[in-house]
Amino acid sequence: MEYKDTLLMPKTDFPMRGGLPTREPVMQQTWNDMNLYEKVLNRTKGRPTFILHDGPPYANGDLHMGHALNKVLKDMIVRHKSMTGYHAPYVPGWDTHGLPIEQALANKGVNRKEMTLAEFRKLCEKYAYEQIDTQREQFKRLGVQGDWENPYITLKPAYESRQIEVFGEMARKGYIYKGLKPVYWSPSSESALAEAEIEYQDKKSPSIYVSFDVTEGKGVVAEGTKIIIWTTTPWTIPANLGISVNPEFDYVIVDVEGTHYLIAKDLLESVATALEWASYEVIQTVKGEQMDRMVAKHPLYDRDSLVMLGDHVTNEGGTGCVHTAPGHGEEDFQVGRAYGLDVLSPIDDRGVLTAEAPGFEGLFYDKANKVITEALDAAGALEKLTFFTHSAPHDWRTKKPVIFRATAQWFASIEAFRGELLQAIKDTSFTPAWGETRLFNMVRDRGDWCISRQRVWGVPIPVFYAEDGEPILTEETIAHVSKIFREHGSTVWFEREAKELLPEGFTHPGSPNGRFVKETDIMDVWFDSGSSHQAVLDERDDLVYPADLYLEGSDQYRGWFNSSLTTSVAINGHAPYKGLLSHGFTLDGEGRKMSKSIGNVIDPAKVMNQLGADILRLWVASVDYTADVRVSDSNFKQVAEVYRKIRNTFRYLHGNVSDFNPQTDRVAYEDLREVDQYMFMKLQDLIDTVRKSYDKYDFASVYHAVNNFVSSDLSSFYLDIAKDVVYIEGTDQLHRRAMQTVMYDTLLALLKLTTPILPHTTDELWVFLTQETEESVQLTDFPEATTHASFAELRTKYQQLMLVRDDVLKALEEARNAKVIGKSLEAKVIVYVKKELLEAFDTDKVDFAQFFIVSEFTLAGLTEEAPADALKLDVASVVVTKAQGEKCERCWTISSKVGENDKHPTLCPRCADVVEKYYV
Repeated sequence: MEYKDTLLMPKTDFPMRGGLPTREPVMQQTWNDMNLYEKVLNRTKGRPTFILHDGPPYANGDLHMGHALNKVLKDMIVRHKSMTGYHAPYVPGWDTHGLPIEQALANKGVNRKEMTLAEFRKLCEKYAYEQIDTQREQFKRLGVQGDWENPYITLKPAYESRQIEVFGEMARKGYIYKGLKPVYWSPSSESALAEAEIEYQDKKSPSIYVSFDVTEGKGVVAEGTKIIIWTTTPWTIPANLGISVNPEFDYVIVDVEGTHYLIAKDLLESVATALEWASYEVIQTVKGEQMDRMVAKHPLYDRDSLVMLGDHVTNEGGTGCVHTAPGHGEEDFQVGRAYGLDVLSPIDDRGVLTAEAPGFEGLFYDKANKVITEALDAAGALEKLTFFTHSAPHDWRTKKPVIFRATAQWFASIEAFRGELLQAIKDTSFTPAWGETRLFNMVRDRGDWCISRQRVWGVPIPVFYAEDGEPILTEETIAHVSKIFREHGSTVWFEREAKELLPEGFTHPGSPNGRFVKETDIMDVWFDSGSSHQAVLDERDDLVYPADLYLEGSDQYRGWFNSSLTTSVAINGHAPYKGLLSHGFTLDGEGRKMSKSIGNVIDPAKVMNQLGADILRLWVASVDYTADVRVSDSNFKQVAEVYRKIRNTFRYLHGNVSDFNPQTDRVAYEDLREVDQYMFMKLQDLIDTVRKSYDKYDFASVYHAVNNFVSSDLSSFYLDIAKDVVYIEGTDQLHRRAMQTVMYDTLLALLKLTTPILPHTTDELWVFLTQETEESVQLTDFPEATTHASFAELRTKYQQLMLVRDDVLKALEEARNAKVIGKSLEAKVIVYVKKELLEAFDTDKVDFAQFFIVSEFTLAGLTEEAPADALKLDVASVVVTKAQGEKCERCWTISSKVGENDKHPTLCPRCADVVEKYYV
């Protein structure tokens, strides 16, 4: 008889190597064929809902690592919720309007001016759907489950119809108005921009100090005194209509070689340094409020510049006297309006100065800086010119600078319901917690929302104009346009005349001849996606409004989080979400933004083709996603190694329960050996930790908890000592079935707990669990942590035993290095412990030789009784000698009793009994 053939070695068809790049697409097709997503929803129907509302990615281009991070986080949450008592449908969406698609078509050679607007819009729609199809397959390759065949798309007629209703309700409440006001204007896009479309980049700008001669000093300041302003936008000097001072500041008039200058007292020293005044003398001090409505002369034109009081003036830089052009700044506009100034903005859509800037007409604003500065110098008003680099607003799409420019635009008033917005933020839960402060401050400080855009591809602003120019925006017209858009889509706006878009027989006092004109502007795309709570959550029967969670990148505090909050509070008085969760950006391994020009882009498709989606998903779970995340090949290699450990642990566990039937072979907790009860307790600890971590969206803690459990509790301990039982004992021997019970429960728990992260791997193994009746592990629930009265005592005892075990393992390693022993089973261990640990060894419930994986174990006394040659360690002193006796051919333990059974002269009594009972 070959005794090795009597060992119960692990048996499993679950492969050691993942082969994920090949295997995952096959599994995904299987999920699709079996309608797994529908089965998940059918199983959870009737449970409380959990709605994670998808923030729509823009339908243009392939996915990048940021997309992968975002969608995997969402998928992990939805999967977790569906396995922990919730009904969690997930409807993905796409944002499809806006400038990038217009630009993409232009780059492909499409000439917008050679076709009608409706024809061009249909090309935009076709392109958007092509991009959606591409991105959809890439998202599905990540293993993301959802209603991919019925996503929400912002260009769909039903969506556009609901968006019009949102706009109409805001208008009904008086929140929508049209006004001439400075807005962010992008000359490169020839359109107004919202704050969410602004990004900041470094820009080199001129820095000029300019003097304005006082012509009317109001008896406070002598005529001829020069007020010095400082600006970095010389091109706005032709639009200057005033100078703002702070009423609370002290201002000084200084004599510099006979010329008198006026500046803020607190800034005198810095201005004197900047202007290189060798010497100066303060001759007068006045309060800012005393200078109200003084008049100075514009340095280039025969025009007054009014001195005004403004709290926006600071003493943090400049001169304390602020150049004020109401057509080119929000604060300038507000103070100018308070003083009844005109709104002068002598610049066109392309950023070119107009005839309202005499002498500079036709100049692009950036090139006008030099010409205007030269004109100021010639006029004797330029006191200083330098250049400096600073952070300036840029168009997030074209990456080119933007300007402030007063134009007639449609606005949504924020001030009208700001208090409700701030309260809604307070009523929302935030992960991470700092998100509340960030969003609160943004909403507190933001101005009104410019919602009009001078583009073609978008949802039209549903306003008509009467013959006398009066805007027409009524409940009747809104309802009619919404109905038409639901039937035909918003392109019908560009296909029909205004009369055809109005209700039949519509009349208006401002149009006695019955003629009407349509608005040509479209809505800001943030209004599109910001209306999704109505167009998706409220529209669809399978979803609920408000959503439980919105999850996006941290840039969306100024984007989708903000616009959705604004529209929802405006029409319904509450936020569209109960919770907000944000993640950081993906950077390269050195913390740099990924860029094709730098060559540091890591493509998620490449990662999946080389390593698999489950590796990428495990990486997402491993990082602190609430901050910016570094991505590198070395990161993926480290995670791949952790995956290998997890997969091999799954395989080993499964191999050792291949002959275990949980229905007939299970051993009750009370009948488990103490060490098995301890391991069962550790499993309950893991279940509790993992469930709580998932609930807090703390996936990194899930990752570390599972990794530590697999590496320390299982591989380094339990599975190591289990070999002496599950390999050696008879098939149905109680101790073996006890360990198999714990192993089976552990395998089942690990598979379920890691399914949100590793769905391909867990489902791959699930097929081999023939005792489980569910088609997929995704059709099961997480295990619930249980507890037993003995847990507290077990925890205390085994904390002590594991400390001693650590010391014994160190002693065995030293003995191995000293050639005293080879393998640990060749050892006899004599242990001396501290007094407080003695009680842990006062038991016959633990096979300590098995526990320490040695052939012979002796507890000889207290540490102070240890002989001189004992190795003194943290909690124990240990003597390691070579065990006496023969090596059992079957279990490899050293025993003096080997050969006592004549039939089996090379076996120890235990192995001889097993062979006799099960194999003879």
